[in-house]
Amino acid sequence: MNKARGFTIIELVTVIAILGILAAVALPKFFDVQVDAANAAAKGVAGALASGSAVNYGARLAKGNTAGLVVMPLANACTAATLQGLLTGSAIPAGFTIAGAFTPAANGDTGTCTVTSTVTGAAAQNATIIAVVN
Repeated sequence: MNKARGFTIIELVTVIAILGILAAVALPKFFDVQVDAANAAAKGVAGALASGSAVNYGARLAKGNTAGLVVMPLANACTAATLQGLLTGSAIPAGFTIAGAFTPAANGDTGTCTVTSTVTGAAAQNATIIAVVN
């Protein structure tokens, strides 16, 4: 007589229950990945702005004039219109907002602007800006 081979119903229910428990624990971690990615991208944009402002200020020191440089206004410098020239391509990437209240008075003044992703739950990331003024 041939013996039927396979899994019993108890074994199948046990495996399905274990998979269900693993899915219930793992899925919330995957949903947080989008916010983590948005925060990391905002941190990258903030770093690019900080680096661009340092290069801009270094060029001001080397040249001695402001021709061809990004010049900060003597009002709030934490705007996309002011800071976009510090980035390659001269544009703040879509999906990010710039905020802060940095009002430089002289060359070399430093201030902090915040970069935030538009993804819900994303945190603001700080960028230290070195000012070049006329």
